[in-house]
Amino acid sequence: MVVIAPYELDAAIAALRAGDVIGLPTETVYGLAGDASNPDAVARIYAIKGRPATHPVIVHLADGGQVSRWAREVPASAEALAAAFWPGPLTLVLPRHASVLDTITGGQDTVALRVPAHPIAAAVLRAFDGGLAAPSANRYGRVSPTTAAHVREDLGAAVAIVLDGGPCDVGLESTIVACLDGRVTLLRPGRITVPALEAAVGPLAESQADAPRVPGSIVSHYAPRTPVEIVPVQAVVAALSAHVDAGRRVAVLAPDRVSDARALTWMDAAAEPEAYGQSLYANLRTLDRSGADVLLVADPPTGPAWAAVRDRLTRAAAH
Repeated sequence: MVVIAPYELDAAIAALRAGDVIGLPTETVYGLAGDASNPDAVARIYAIKGRPATHPVIVHLADGGQVSRWAREVPASAEALAAAFWPGPLTLVLPRHASVLDTITGGQDTVALRVPAHPIAAAVLRAFDGGLAAPSANRYGRVSPTTAAHVREDLGAAVAIVLDGGPCDVGLESTIVACLDGRVTLLRPGRITVPALEAAVGPLAESQADAPRVPGSIVSHYAPRTPVEIVPVQAVVAALSAHVDAGRRVAVLAPDRVSDARALTWMDAAAEPEAYGQSLYANLRTLDRSGADVLLVADPPTGPAWAAVRDRLTRAAAH
C-alpha cells in the first residue's frame, strides 16, 4: 500500500493551514487541494487552473461524519449511496450549508462532496481535519493528471508540494450524483455505473435543464492540445490513410489488431472498460507529445461500463 512519510505529511498540512495549495493523489485523478474554508486558498486554486468562477469544485472529506458541516440536509438516498460507495469515486451533490463559500459552489445552492479512497488523500484529510477543495491538478479544460509527474508537467512551480501516490487506480474523475428534492440524478458518469447506483437507491431520475452545474460538464473538456477524432474501429485504417495522404501526421489509440506502421505512435487500447479508463489520460498525454497533427481514437464499446470513457472522449474530441 502507498504510504506518506511523516515529514511529507507535516509539510503538506503546514502548507494547507497556511492557505497554500498542494498536489494530492486520489484514486480518480490528482487534485489541486486547498482549504475549502479559506477564501484565499480557494481563489489560488482557481487562479492556478485558470478555472471560471462559475464552475464549482468538489470538497473532499475524511469520512461521511463530516458531511453535516457542509450540507444542510442529507437525504436518505445520499446516506445509502455513501454507505455503499464511500470511501470511493462517488461525489454527492447536496443542499449547501450556509457557511459554505460561494466560490466553492459556483454561486449555487448546492455543494459537491466526496470521501476519497486513496491512502495518502485519506491521511492528509484526517490530519487536516477539514474539507479540501481539490479539482484536478491541471490547467482548466485539459487532460487530467493521473501521476505526480503529470501535475509537475502541467503546473510547474505554481505548486510547491506534490505528494506522489503513484498512478491513480481509477484514472477517471468521480461519478457525480445529485440527491435533491426527492430525486437522485446522475450528473457525470464515472467508475460507479448506473446499474450499481440503482442497486443502492432504485431507479435514477432523468437529468433536467435546471440541474446543478458540476465539474466536467462543459462540452469541450479533458482535451489534449492536438485535435482528437473518434472513428469506428473498423474505419481506423481508412481514416489514417486519408490523413497520411493529405500530409498529416497521425497518432492512434485503437486495438492492436489493426496496428499500422504509418502512425507516428500507436497506443494499444485496453479491451476492458476499467483498464481503458485507468490508462486513458496517460495515453492521451503520450499521443499529444508525439508531434502528430491529429489523434485518431477508435470508438470504444457502448454500455453502462463504458459510459465514463465515452463521456471523456466525446468532450476531448469536442475541442
